[in-house]
Amino acid sequence: MTTIGFIGSGNIGSQLARAAIAEGYEVVMSNSRGAETLADLVAELGEHARAATPAEAAEAGDFVVVSIPTKAIAEVPVEPLAGKLVIDTNNYYPQRDGQIAALDSQQTTVSGLLQQHLPDSHVVKAFNAIRSSEITSTANPSGTPGRRALAIAGDDPASNVQVASFLDRIGFDAVDLGPLSESWRIEAGTPGYGADVTSAELEAATAAAVRPTPAG
Repeated sequence: MTTIGFIGSGNIGSQLARAAIAEGYEVVMSNSRGAETLADLVAELGEHARAATPAEAAEAGDFVVVSIPTKAIAEVPVEPLAGKLVIDTNNYYPQRDGQIAALDSQQTTVSGLLQQHLPDSHVVKAFNAIRSSEITSTANPSGTPGRRALAIAGDDPASNVQVASFLDRIGFDAVDLGPLSESWRIEAGTPGYGADVTSAELEAATAAAVRPTPAG
């Protein structure tokens, strides 16, 4: 049975865990406050969930979901994630994260920043442009007319395929934007961000995205 480690168990992480358990995955939840603070969530999730430290969740996961504020990227454990697929759900909100020069100047993207922190992992951007509640409320079986699509991006094509398969299993089509350098096309403020649209509509929205002029 596939185990997913979660580094960050807030709105997105907990909803993804619910969706994953419904499809037969095991989950290991963690946060920055300690495993004991996840007792209620783990009790709700049931026998296929347990709480751990971030390092333990990273070690236990066949693949791992990172769902934390962008300002906390440096706290993500590196060694236990070497060689693993890491799904990055993060967004950059300066009002929460403070100003991050590499993002303000567009030297990289949010997920590119995590990839730099995890040089031996395969980071794939996903689930950053959907409200947490909609992870379960807008999911549909494969082949459903008008099925919602979510964008993904990553530098390792095989990892992108793996994430697309995970999306399909929990109820969504995937639109692959290519490498992480293109993941800005689904960041906050772009036409596809938060949109409940089909694959064709999301492809059009991400293609139409225009990157703003760098700050400074």
